[in-house]
Amino acid sequence: MSVPFETAQEAEDAFYDALEGRDLDLMARVWDDAPDIACVLPMQPIVHGVQVRNMMRELLRSQVPLDIRVTHIRWVDLGDVAIHYLEEHNDAAKLPPGAPGILATNVYRRRGEAGWTLILHQNSPPPPKGAPPRA
Repeated sequence: MSVPFETAQEAEDAFYDALEGRDLDLMARVWDDAPDIACVLPMQPIVHGVQVRNMMRELLRSQVPLDIRVTHIRWVDLGDVAIHYLEEHNDAAKLPPGAPGILATNVYRRRGEAGWTLILHQNSPPPPKGAPPRA
């Protein structure tokens, strides 16, 4: 079992620290060891279990520029599950000022007193500029 975190927010902070620092050990601590974990990135197939760790390893070893700034949109706490909706801005991508970020959902699970780990990370492109919000 991964060494978990005391709060879902601590796990989330560690996730983005691991991305920016390309820290594979910290990234391994963030993710739960269960086979039902999942990650969905834009234009990529969904990956589960050990495939998540393999994908994260490849991402951290890649030359993809990573300087992630996160804006929290909403948190939902459901006892042993926490869902965080956010917007990610990759400042290393050199996008024009005011460009929308990537929308993301992170889901964390608490394993009793052992703490919190990440079980789902999903992100998607923002809606087209001027798209009306859905009711």
